[in-house]
Amino acid sequence: MLAFHALVLVIVPSFVWLGFWQLDRWELRSASVNLQQDNLAAEPVPVSELAAVGEDVAPGDRWRTVEASGTWDTSHEILLRNRDGSGGVGYHVLTPLVGEDGTAVLVNRGWIQRGETALDAPEPPAAPGGTVDVTGRLHFSETEENSGLRNRDDLPEGQLMMVDVDMIADGLPYPVYGGFVELTRQDPAPDPAPEPVELREVDSGMSASYAVQWWVFAVVAVAGWIFLVRRELREAREAREDGRPGEAAPAGPPGQEPSEAAAGTGGGTDR
Repeated sequence: MLAFHALVLVIVPSFVWLGFWQLDRWELRSASVNLQQDNLAAEPVPVSELAAVGEDVAPGDRWRTVEASGTWDTSHEILLRNRDGSGGVGYHVLTPLVGEDGTAVLVNRGWIQRGETALDAPEPPAAPGGTVDVTGRLHFSETEENSGLRNRDDLPEGQLMMVDVDMIADGLPYPVYGGFVELTRQDPAPDPAPEPVELREVDSGMSASYAVQWWVFAVVAVAGWIFLVRRELREAREAREDGRPGEAAPAGPPGQEPSEAAAGTGGGTDR
């Protein structure tokens, strides 16, 4: 029972703490959901208002709709590996868009299907020549921490695992805005064109229900502890009552039954 008491003292506070931890996760995810919805509903602004050369996009500006004009630089186009689309795993096409002032913004033009093997590099649909106007969702640079991806040194030339803007900008002959844009519309629109990147809506998840479950577990543990303690006390009390000595019968001479001894004490003997 002492070991059981010690276990309850450990698991009940742990369950309560896990419940509050899940509640905090739910609040953070709910804030991300609200941020995404608000930013998607905001009016489009020029990319230069939210992004700057050498600086990453502020987390609060993610998913904002931005506009930019310029010409596509397909000579420095990059394929992003292991990206999901309607046809399964393929590539995203990342192309710099160079503005009139010579500053570029990296634009994810969309998804294309992979080749027959992982080593086959597909040919992306051609980007339109001349000046184009693009609209898209703004994102901050991808890192191992925020994407779970990691660039590798053994990839074919012109392919990467994630949009590390600083690393990509080091290999380009012009200044590059921080962050990148997921293309949603361009004018003129090419045909064919990469498949637009599907918006990944942020979900608050099941953290709130998980918090309730942990608290229910804590209540169950306390209730079970109370039940077992009460049962142990009852059984101990019953054991004491069963072991209480009763009134001893009078003892007679050796060999004489107790009943005979008891009868012999009732009065005088006949002579």
